[in-house]
Amino acid sequence: MTQQHTPISTFQPARAIRLAQETLDIEAAAVLGLKRRLGDSFSRAVEMMLRVRGRVVVMGIGKSGHIGRKITATLASTGTPAMFVHPAEASHGDLGMIKPVDLVLAISNSGESEELTAILPMLKRMGAPLIAMTGKAESTLACHADIFLDCGVEKEACPLNLAPTASTTAQLAMGDALAVALLDARGFKAEDFARSHPGGALGRKLLTHVSDVMRTGDNVPQVGPQASFSELMREMSAKGLGATAIVDANLAVLGIFTDGDLRRLVEKGIDLRATTAQQVMHPKPSTIASDALAVEAAELMEQHRITSVLVLDTAGRLCGALNSNDLMRAKVI
Repeated sequence: MTQQHTPISTFQPARAIRLAQETLDIEAAAVLGLKRRLGDSFSRAVEMMLRVRGRVVVMGIGKSGHIGRKITATLASTGTPAMFVHPAEASHGDLGMIKPVDLVLAISNSGESEELTAILPMLKRMGAPLIAMTGKAESTLACHADIFLDCGVEKEACPLNLAPTASTTAQLAMGDALAVALLDARGFKAEDFARSHPGGALGRKLLTHVSDVMRTGDNVPQVGPQASFSELMREMSAKGLGATAIVDANLAVLGIFTDGDLRRLVEKGIDLRATTAQQVMHPKPSTIASDALAVEAAELMEQHRITSVLVLDTAGRLCGALNSNDLMRAKVI
């Protein structure tokens, strides 16, 4: 069959914008319609999902299946163990993935998807609770369900009223509503979210500690208080931090000397050759604990408008150092 292409000359920009606006209006109305219909069935669904000892098994076919996969991912990342099982594959062995301790969340706008309705009797015999997310209260799916969540819409955004558009938007919104209610009921926090997103920006911010990114050992610039100015400069240049710590014999931090301090002393015309580290250092510098979050070090630098910070161990001794470049390489900032 030869594919028919619509001539570009028939494209009407104004009509495209009007249809886009109508689509957004229809889908917004569909979501708001869900809000008005929320009630006891929704709270019972959340409670049932909280109590389940196994997983929430999400099922759906076609476009509802795509929505189901997204809902599965959202639930799993916000503290509710979940997995997606394709209804057609369930009829050919994947039904064995579902256990009586699980809960099934089945999605179908019509509630009559053959692949889904075919396995409903087996699900009921298995004893797994069933929550139906559908647009038809009298459908086969809704009638078999323990709880029915009404996701019905007046019409699709598709001009032909055929392609799933408003209905899938409503399903997606209902899934998000369930996930949000569940994470709140579980006391799910940003730290918990980070643990399931270690590769993301939030994960890096909440899981990366100063000790993970700081410079240690010989890479930490440090001199004693009686070190000459030339020794001070050699240490600072060799370590490439843009600063040097001044410490006593027990590694207690007495002060810091930075590139900025050097510039200010030069501007004053001070003869630096006869000075010692203690004479030119900046006392009581900003420090941070090694077990603090790296993002806290970034906030400290921003607050004090500095580019490097010294790191102390639990005994208050110098154990490391880091600057803004270290945090950027770790993608903390």
